[in-house]
Amino acid sequence: MLEKGQSISPAYSGSGTFPRPSLGLDQIRALVEEDAGAVDVTIRERLSSEVVLIDQLSHYIINSGGKRLRPLLVLLSAGACHYRGRHHITLAAVIEFIHTATLLHDDVVDASNLRRGRETANAIWGNEASVLVGDFLYSRSFQMMVSVGKPRVMEILADTTNVIAEGEVQQLLNCHEPDTTEEQYRQVIQAKTAKLFEAGSQLGAVLAGRPRREETALALYGLHLGTAFQLVDDALDYNSSAAALGKNIGDDLAEGKPTLPLIHAMRESAPEQREVLREAVRNGGLADIDAVVSAIESTGSIAYTAHAARIEAGKAIAALADIPDSSYKDALVSLAEFAVERDY
Repeated sequence: MLEKGQSISPAYSGSGTFPRPSLGLDQIRALVEEDAGAVDVTIRERLSSEVVLIDQLSHYIINSGGKRLRPLLVLLSAGACHYRGRHHITLAAVIEFIHTATLLHDDVVDASNLRRGRETANAIWGNEASVLVGDFLYSRSFQMMVSVGKPRVMEILADTTNVIAEGEVQQLLNCHEPDTTEEQYRQVIQAKTAKLFEAGSQLGAVLAGRPRREETALALYGLHLGTAFQLVDDALDYNSSAAALGKNIGDDLAEGKPTLPLIHAMRESAPEQREVLREAVRNGGLADIDAVVSAIESTGSIAYTAHAARIEAGKAIAALADIPDSSYKDALVSLAEFAVERDY
């Protein structure tokens, strides 16, 4: 397994390696610091409810230390498209609300008790409250979308939430199913994770009224970035630490989720080892975690997953070819590089 602080992949240059990101994550955030502050203010204001439990639970999850990459994409894409206005602030908050709602629902479905190194909302307030506050965040998001007054925005975000819901159901069907294929796995992560990245990236072009080719370019960038990000997350589930990743190592296995490292290991391992992996997926839990990790290491499944992530990040960067050069475009490139170099 990778040591703490070691990146999951080498750098990418087009031929298979990534250079060090030209901008670090802090520098990327600094580029939109004022707008990001306005997004935080909007989030706090729009979380307000006369129902005390909604205030408590929603503020807890929103302030739980996430990377806020999805709203960051809205701000960066708006900057790259030379948008002048304030609707990108609202939509960045909308994207974060939708993401937070999915986390609340996911943690209930997965019976998770730890996220980002903290107790999950359902572990503190219970499943019923978590589901209902997730519903509140979805409905508040649609109130805010309407205020922007652009049918295209509503169309994109309505389609996005529907695709995410389909992905969540498909993932539920894949749980404890050792015959899940790589294609089925990719369909799930593109729906559950990458679709919201896609929407966040696309919205900047929509707000700025850019040509459809630029809107498509940014949508493709977000789709591939989100896919790369989830691939790395799934690899880190077997080689990081709970403190770094903010979750328990082997959580995916414990929940019976056949992610790409497991799928690849089952495909490449010897028959005896393969049956151990299949049983681990069927049964869930961590009773066989040592054998599973050994199989993943011996079959090169982490390297395989990392390579898949590098390919997706490369596609994300290539998609930006139709976007005019700017510091915001540079930041988008660096974000794709960060996605595959991180160890958390």
